[in-house]
Amino acid sequence: MNIGQLSPLVMTAIFIGIFYFLLIRPQQKKTKQVNEMRNNLQVGDNVITIGGIHGKIVKIKEDSLTIEVGADKIKLQLSKWAIGNVVKAGVEE
Repeated sequence: MNIGQLSPLVMTAIFIGIFYFLLIRPQQKKTKQVNEMRNNLQVGDNVITIGGIHGKIVKIKEDSLTIEVGADKIKLQLSKWAIGNVVKAGVEE
């Protein structure tokens, strides 16, 4: 094999490396952080669902939870994967 035959292989390897470090790795880190946040939910946390509903957690089960929303304290049962983020006390998003 000469250098001319190895060049396409080297370029392909470089593009795969760039693709991994710019796209795949950051997405895996974000997914890991979101899963960790959802696993650490506690009763009393204020949350925002992926649909934009703001509420307070009142009950947690294995894969679901119940939140209170609105002034009437309406209770909604949701899957854990529907939680977009946790709102810190005193911080309004």
